[in-house]
Amino acid sequence: MANDALRQALNDARLTEQELADACQVDVKTVARWIVDEGRTPHLRHRWDASRALGVDEAVLWPDAIRKNVKTGPDREVVAVYPHRSACPKSVWRRLIDDASKNLIFAGYTNYFLWLEIPNLRGILRRKAQNGSRVRFLIGDPESDVTRRRETLESVPLTVGTRIKITLDELSKVADVPGIEARYGDDHIAMSVFIFDDQMLVTPHLAYLVGHDSPMLHVQRCQEEGLFDRFACHVNELWNNGRPVAGN
Repeated sequence: MANDALRQALNDARLTEQELADACQVDVKTVARWIVDEGRTPHLRHRWDASRALGVDEAVLWPDAIRKNVKTGPDREVVAVYPHRSACPKSVWRRLIDDASKNLIFAGYTNYFLWLEIPNLRGILRRKAQNGSRVRFLIGDPESDVTRRRETLESVPLTVGTRIKITLDELSKVADVPGIEARYGDDHIAMSVFIFDDQMLVTPHLAYLVGHDSPMLHVQRCQEEGLFDRFACHVNELWNNGRPVAGN
């Protein structure tokens, strides 16, 4: 049975199968199979990309997939789990950053990888702040004892302190923008939390592993005092106890 909703959405958006395939970074034959077989459900990230490209909610295009994934238990706020941070598609990061309009918090100890993986992040954050978003960076102190101990444990050429200084250099270029703030805090060395309005990405750091080798949770706020709120409260406490970064 064909997926008539997807076919209609393509027509309404005036997109070809090839254009949708390009937007989802899949082969055009894959898109064709999505259309001719209503029971064929794309991976989550492909559903998101397709929904965004077509301007149609995912629940309209693949209602069965949504029903199967509706959760009623205490873990219903968990959208996805990745065994490594590097396994989370860059499109997820871009979508969460692009869609956030009120609150963006980057509470990673170095936040170094963001500048490499998100094109023109500095320009994006500048525009977000100028449009009224609150942008906060909670980073480790490059000169602290906590940072030094972590450098010894990781024992990699690009040290923790160097990675933090790269973030500080990037932030110095938007220090003139009201709404972009930065503070030092060492207590999040074992866990990074990135908040985008009502969604977040959380990475608990394992043993001696660097961030991209540690697991990641994608969490969406669905209730009061749930998983999202608990992580958000954690970050808020760390921020309130943070130390000012010169120039911010």
